[in-house]
Amino acid sequence: MSSPKLKGMTWSHPRGYDPMVACSALWQQKTGIAIEWDKRSLQDFESFPVEELARAYDLIVIDHPHVGQITAEGCLEPLDVAGREAERTALASGSIGQSYPSYNWQGRQWAFPIDAATQVQAWRPDAIGAPPARWSEVLDLARQGRVLLPLRPPHVLMVFYTLAGNLGHACTTDPSDDLIDVEIGSQVFEAMREIAALVDPACFEMDPIAVSERMAEAGSRFVCAPLIYGYVSYATAGFRANRLAFADVPVIGSGGPVGSALGGTGIAVSAFSKARDAAIDFAYWV
Repeated sequence: MSSPKLKGMTWSHPRGYDPMVACSALWQQKTGIAIEWDKRSLQDFESFPVEELARAYDLIVIDHPHVGQITAEGCLEPLDVAGREAERTALASGSIGQSYPSYNWQGRQWAFPIDAATQVQAWRPDAIGAPPARWSEVLDLARQGRVLLPLRPPHVLMVFYTLAGNLGHACTTDPSDDLIDVEIGSQVFEAMREIAALVDPACFEMDPIAVSERMAEAGSRFVCAPLIYGYVSYATAGFRANRLAFADVPVIGSGGPVGSALGGTGIAVSAFSKARDAAIDFAYWV
């Protein structure tokens, strides 16, 4: 009997695509099972209906902020299968921070983390001596036209989450409760409205990659992105004209640089796959 051939979908960036291709080549050597990977732009990756992808692919790299929505649509296969508890314990202990439990929703494990991320600050060490430590310092730079902020959905929501968390009022994950206290939510909204009025209007169409590219290009006047999901390649000398550095988020509250919104990606298995067991095996292995 011939081995099944699986199809996978990930996001179009070396960080999202190259590791999956390399690991799949090793997996084929190990098991004889081939996996063909397709990729979509970051924006498509974040907004394309997952059900459509699940009907076309066996393996899907999913964006963490959408876990609740896509599991409600019933298009993913739970990965907490019987008999593999020890493997899951090892995966959980080997994962960074809250990455592993972030894919556990309503008592089931829907994906395994393969890319850990949380909002950080990106800055230009060639242009400023240190990253802003306080939100007020970010506003000073923004008034000089030197700040970018990714405000294209869903990143604008992630900015809201981080500011709320830094103020000590993290948004709830309980769908039966209000997302946030109205007074605190208004405070966060006003902070966002203030900086949105100061940055380039193009920010409303920019994701973290677009912001990083703009900051890193030759002749760029932009020196700070206060809340952004970082890409380590931009911190590598020679990757772009300007090297970016990453630091803690600037503080708007009184508890220090805390409350940053968790992001990242996880590998999930389609509920419609005709080779679910083979796909699950790869998800556990990778």
